[in-house]
Amino acid sequence: MTAATDSPAAVATVPATTPAPASRMAQAALWVGLAVLIAAPFIGLYPIFMMTALCFAIFACAFNLLLGFTGLLSFGHAAYLGVAAYTTGWLVRSANLSPELGVLAGTLLAGVCGLTVGLIAIRRQGIYFAMVTLAMAQMIYFVLLQAPFTGGEDGLQGVPRGTLFGVLSLANDRVLYYVVLVVFVAVFLGIKRIVHSPYGQVLKAIRENEPRAISLGYDVDRYKLLAFVLSTTLAGLAGSLKCIVVGFAALPDAHWSLSGEVVLMTLLGGMGTFAGPVVGALTIIGLQNFLADRVGSWINVIIGAIFVVCVVAFRRGIVGELNAWQQRRRGR
Repeated sequence: MTAATDSPAAVATVPATTPAPASRMAQAALWVGLAVLIAAPFIGLYPIFMMTALCFAIFACAFNLLLGFTGLLSFGHAAYLGVAAYTTGWLVRSANLSPELGVLAGTLLAGVCGLTVGLIAIRRQGIYFAMVTLAMAQMIYFVLLQAPFTGGEDGLQGVPRGTLFGVLSLANDRVLYYVVLVVFVAVFLGIKRIVHSPYGQVLKAIRENEPRAISLGYDVDRYKLLAFVLSTTLAGLAGSLKCIVVGFAALPDAHWSLSGEVVLMTLLGGMGTFAGPVVGALTIIGLQNFLADRVGSWINVIIGAIFVVCVVAFRRGIVGELNAWQQRRRGR
């Protein structure tokens, strides 16, 4: 093995299995998608639905940073969304804080919880890491269930939207929608910048060959812990925004089943891609809203069937398969 092969730069190189830089078609698709999101309130798309979908898109992007680019599978990510939602809801409703301070507090608390859980779980690998995150998330869930200020099974209701920075009323759905859209775009671009940074390249190296990264002197536990904290903090941001949008925080926001849904969103859209989690979140939330009144509880069976089809026939996800198809075309 040559010295060039063993260099840190070589380890941090994007693996051959990682999709090539987006083609002009992919870039055009991103611009078209952004244009559709900007025009959504004016083309008949319900603002509350779109805001909820964008919040889950932020959640899925945060999870993809951990799973798709670091290779860590967490089964308890919904706990951080729920913690942030309850924190923001209580501070805005009961402590009369402004929405921006409530969102900031909820996001920071989710990051603190992520740091606490990460310090315990990050030294484990594979299924052991996943089980530790699930166990800790269940502890958080029962705290939210039993705490006196959360409302128990009834949840925390009647959260006002308030006024952003004292000048911008969020009572109007369109105004709040564009606030959520700006936050979503900022998170999307921020994650993209993280992944393309030297730190992000080391995360990819850890994902592909952790022992080799260790042998080259990287403190992989520190890198993974930071990725875990970043992911949980962004998941908390999604929960805080969702609480402001819908006006309540409820136990399903922290339930393990939502952690399963975000895994499905990421795999369906395309793990390890930037647009994949967004496509997966919009698809799942769209199906849940469209089919809820038509098939009732059978919606879970349908989503489960979609998950099986995705795993068996579209293992790269929607965006991943499109990227692979474009690569094959360029190869020909």
